[in-house]
Amino acid sequence: MRQEMKMVEGGMKRTTVRLPARGLRFAAILLLTGTLLAGCQSVFDQAYTPNVAPSDSPQIVDEVQKNDPRAQMGAREHPRIVASYGGEYKDAKTERLVARIAGALTAVSENPNQSFRITILNSPAINAFALPGGYLYVTRGLLALANDASEVAAVLSHEMGHVTANHGIERQRREEAEVIASRVVAEVLSSDLAGKQALARGKLRLAAFSRQQELQADVIGVRMLGEAGYDPYAASRFLDSMAAYARYSAVDPDNDQSLDFLSSHPNSAQRVDLARRHARNFGQEGTVGDRGRDYYLAGIDGLLYGDSPQEGYVRGQTFLHGGLGIRFDVPADFRIDNKVEAVLATGPGETAVRFDGVAAGDTSSLANYLTSGWVAGLQPETVRETTINGLPAATARASAERWDFDVTVIRVNNQIFRFLTAVPKGSASLDPTAQTLRDSFRRMTPEEITALKPLRVRVVTVGAGDTLASLSNRMMGTDRKLDLFKLINAMPAGATVSVGDRVKLISE
Repeated sequence: MRQEMKMVEGGMKRTTVRLPARGLRFAAILLLTGTLLAGCQSVFDQAYTPNVAPSDSPQIVDEVQKNDPRAQMGAREHPRIVASYGGEYKDAKTERLVARIAGALTAVSENPNQSFRITILNSPAINAFALPGGYLYVTRGLLALANDASEVAAVLSHEMGHVTANHGIERQRREEAEVIASRVVAEVLSSDLAGKQALARGKLRLAAFSRQQELQADVIGVRMLGEAGYDPYAASRFLDSMAAYARYSAVDPDNDQSLDFLSSHPNSAQRVDLARRHARNFGQEGTVGDRGRDYYLAGIDGLLYGDSPQEGYVRGQTFLHGGLGIRFDVPADFRIDNKVEAVLATGPGETAVRFDGVAAGDTSSLANYLTSGWVAGLQPETVRETTINGLPAATARASAERWDFDVTVIRVNNQIFRFLTAVPKGSASLDPTAQTLRDSFRRMTPEEITALKPLRVRVVTVGAGDTLASLSNRMMGTDRKLDLFKLINAMPAGATVSVGDRVKLISE
């Protein structure tokens, strides 16, 4: 959830929240935002200054592309892509790493006259994009999942394949007036990340490539990998990792079709098989190409992982935001999703919670604020003013279709924070859920704010006595420590660690 908040200019507007299709688990949330909120929008500003030339020598690239309409198309969309994904991720070490990989691939590009601009997006999503004109994007979440340079090279070479084959232009011709931002590696998470990607999809109408274009880009990418000296089997290896991450993140891995991140494209099994078949042109697996693991791990050591400070942090059942100086808990069996525009939580029995905030403006009475028309189905007779941990607050009930709602607003200085809890009509979980939120909401102490630190990727060397259990126990930010440790280190079932191995951990 973004720290900066303001009221929408020109008065009250309808709240729109972009969410993944997650079946009944998210049905209540959809009703919360589409039915209950009748006319007020909270905005968490994307604090981003457009910079369409991140190169060390942007004037050279601009000169090359100044008469290229494809580059002009990419330049127009670039600021919106970056803003929708949390801005650019700035870290000199990681930027040098990505530039090194991209440089090796550019040297073997099918179009030597094509220049590329690589941007690392400050998003925990596992994603990469290509825009016409050579604008390439990779998220820090994807860099955290990859285990060596050749895997990132596989992603970037695939992106470059789309650009050099003019797939974005072909799509634009079919869609005529639409400006297309071409999606290459689609969402593989449906939890706290999908809303951010859905935001970009909705604003920019990101379009998937056709099956044939995906296959063509795969072939181009594997060829570039091999000719650049990278392990040509990295493409199939990283596709396996992404599929494993999708299963790990799925609510129901066997039935959740929203996790098919190659929906309407070749499925992952087909693409893995294709990538391996083309890689064999360079030799047998394990005998050809450089993986670049050592310098890759050095380049991502310290990489920001998960939520950024600007959006607050989820720690178990607690949401904490040092910038806003607030925290609250959800019940023990709930799952928190920290999105750009709001914090969402889902629990048993289709119980759902939305938390966001708006600037208080000249609001003097929270009771009047509750009845000002932004809550559809509000029951005025239920409005009550109260205090929550010393803070002025007000509560009310609302009803819409087959849902009951608790609405709680709390004023902290010049901001109003809002909890909306939804349950199926007649459910006994409304009161205890809303009460847990109210009881736990409070200001953070200065000591808590100082102690709150982001999670990062830490590269460690396995020592004598280290085991999978002891290493994974050092993981933070998850209650599935062993599963996530094996996942980010691409360890198959039955794998072990040896003294001297270098592995990734997630910790402060």
